[in-house]
Amino acid sequence: MQETSATTPATPAGGAAPGTAGASGQPPVKPVITPGAAKRANASVIGMIIALALSIATFLPIVLMNASPKSDGYRPDVNVSAIAKNAADVAGFTPLAPSPGDTFRPNYARWESGTGSGVPTWEVGYITPKESFIGLVQTRQSNPTWLLQQVDNAPVTGTRNAGGRDWELRDSGKGDKSMVLVHRGTTVILSGPAQLEEFSVLAAAVVKTLDSNPAAPISPSATPSP
Repeated sequence: MQETSATTPATPAGGAAPGTAGASGQPPVKPVITPGAAKRANASVIGMIIALALSIATFLPIVLMNASPKSDGYRPDVNVSAIAKNAADVAGFTPLAPSPGDTFRPNYARWESGTGSGVPTWEVGYITPKESFIGLVQTRQSNPTWLLQQVDNAPVTGTRNAGGRDWELRDSGKGDKSMVLVHRGTTVILSGPAQLEEFSVLAAAVVKTLDSNPAAPISPSATPSP
């Protein structure tokens, strides 16, 4: 007698046998959002947008008031001669207002009473032609401790002639350098990161101005070195 075997139908990959509801071809059920829920969701989004807009409106004026400077930089109009004339009455000497040329731009000029250091000074800052900086300090009450502070304790490395005078050169090799001159009753210190060629131009203008000003009374402590 010939045996026959029954074949079991294959089960679809979805796990449902043929003929069941899973293979009926009906589309999947989609969730339905009620009108109230949709309104609340939209209200939340609108609220976030309004809050963001209010934040921008609050900070925008602050940003505009603190806008970045223009590319050419701010150039203050400092009248060194006028400020020096006003300081002359309290200085006890004629404050320097050298003219090193239009390529040197003063960015401050002031009289310091010396409340902290005990040494009153006349100070002028210059932006050099190569966009570096040299600060001028003048006093007739110099002392060794004060002078060392002004030159950041830099040692004497030689002299440099400018304007027909030998200036004492101080340079630590790290950062700023200084040129010091005692002439006609006052001590003048030029300090900054500028190149020595620019120092020499300003120093020559200083000597020229000193020679044209009345000499200040010579102070015994006006010495460039300890």
